[in-house]
Amino acid sequence: MNTADPKYWDFYKRYRRNMQKYGASTGPMNRVREILLLGPDLLHLTLHLLADPDVPTHLKVRLGAAVAYFVSPIDLLPELLLGPFGYLDDIAVLGYVLNGLLNEIPDEIPNRYWAGDQQLFVVVRAAVMAADRMLGKGIWTRLKRQFSGTNPPHEIPD
Repeated sequence: MNTADPKYWDFYKRYRRNMQKYGASTGPMNRVREILLLGPDLLHLTLHLLADPDVPTHLKVRLGAAVAYFVSPIDLLPELLLGPFGYLDDIAVLGYVLNGLLNEIPDEIPNRYWAGDQQLFVVVRAAVMAADRMLGKGIWTRLKRQFSGTNPPHEIPD
């Protein structure tokens, strides 16, 4: 994917804008909105890491699988039926795969591409912890099993 292509940035900006429009709510819905807003930056990072020559191929396979899951209309929480809530499992998968990758590559590689406002590790952990709370044990267990590589991510709650 050519991230210099204006179509890429149009998609990124549109996705971010859609997540921001989801609501300026308070209480529990605000927490869901915060998690949904992590999606554009996690996807942006994942796409850049896929193209980076310093990322080992075996990690790119997991990143590619996470992106495929993210863009697939058929997943455990379909966006067509659930609206923005359907992105929760997609964001969880990106966070889970990125968490494992952060344990295996030097920090400077993902930091080259991180576009988020918060610290990368904090955002990835927030995505994974939110998945643990919001998705339910059955869905979260299935996703972790599906996206675990030979070196599964560390310190992820069951």
